Amino acid sequence: MNVLPKIQTLKTNSDFRRAYLRGKSYTNPALVSYVVKNNAGLCRIGITTSKKIGNAVQRNRARRVIREAFRKIDLPFNRNVDIVFVARTKTIYKKSSDIYNIMLSMLSEANIISV
Repeated sequence: MNVLPKIQTLKTNSDFRRAYLRGKSYTNPALVSYVVKNNAGLCRIGITTSKKIGNAVQRNRARRVIREAFRKIDLPFNRNVDIVFVARTKTIYKKSSDIYNIMLSMLSEANIISV
C-alpha cells in the first residue's frame, strides 16, 4: 500500500508572521499564498482562515479543501520553503480540484514547481 508522506505544517505564530512580512505573495480571488525560504531543509505549509470566511463549518471545509489540493501536488519535500495559504470568501464555493489548479499556477509562478 502506497502511503503519502505526512505534510509538515507551520505551527508557531512567528513562522506565520515571517511568511507575511518577508514572503512573496501570490493572489487569486479564491486563495492567497505567501512563499518564503526557510532553513528547516523541508517544505512546510500553513493554512489560515479568518472569521470573514464564515462559521466554523465553512472555515474547516476551506482548510480541508486547501489541504487536499496541496496533497495532490507532486512537490519534492526537500524544498527549503514555507508556504502559507490564506483562504478567501470564494474558497468555500470551490472544490479541491479548482483549488489544485489555482495552487499549480501560484507555485509555478513562484518557481517552486515546473508545470
